[in-house]
Amino acid sequence: MKYYGGCDVGSTYTKAVILDETGRIAASTILRSKINAAQSSHLAMEQCLSQIPELAKPEDLAYIVGTGYGRNRVPFAHENISEISCHAMGVHITDPTVKAIIDIGGQDIKGIAVAPDGTVKNFAMNDKCAAGTGRFYEAMAHSFEMSLEEFSTLSLKAKNVIPITAQCTVFAESEVIALVGEGKAPEEIAAGIQMAVAKRCFVMAKKAGAINQITLTGGCAKNEGLKKAIEKVLKLKVVELKTDPQLMGALGAAEFARKKGGKTA
Repeated sequence: MKYYGGCDVGSTYTKAVILDETGRIAASTILRSKINAAQSSHLAMEQCLSQIPELAKPEDLAYIVGTGYGRNRVPFAHENISEISCHAMGVHITDPTVKAIIDIGGQDIKGIAVAPDGTVKNFAMNDKCAAGTGRFYEAMAHSFEMSLEEFSTLSLKAKNVIPITAQCTVFAESEVIALVGEGKAPEEIAAGIQMAVAKRCFVMAKKAGAINQITLTGGCAKNEGLKKAIEKVLKLKVVELKTDPQLMGALGAAEFARKKGGKTA
């Protein structure tokens, strides 16, 4: 049995997936990224390899593709492919009916339209500001003195929405702290935050033409409050993936590796 690897080195988390010859996920892992991208990729792949007895080192894999923010610093990769292409492919093999993706990473938001074969039809990306990204949510959770998991469900309890006007992460955090100090309901402030991010996601999706049969990828896809807000803004149901949405980039990279490695075998 031959195995193929994908390693997605993000600014916040590093993910790795190993597929067997049939395309089945044989191993996967998600870990917090280190300052050094090469170290992050090694740690993630080592965790994956430990799940498969017959594999001991990256060289035991037939082919490996690196992707993500640090894709050029995955030392054992045979090649690297953009995370936009890898997310599209990962979603496509998970659910071929999905035609659009909103990917919310640690430092950017992407809207991706997916072609019938899993390639990228079109995309739009906001990478000039951290507002609405994973880093933004970490700052917001810190403002509420909560974990990310607690904050992601806080807005679900809100009866009203308090609008958040600031777009910049720093100014938004100051605005939130001021609202909390005024005694405003935390869940209603959180609802305002989720709605502001949802509108930002909608803009990226619309620019890419990605507004039908849409799903969420990246760590923020697990944010239930954001998902509900996006559904409200888009006026449609977001497709839930059967595989962890945070793994989509690594999964797509592994699938590219399987296709390319199979040809070179």
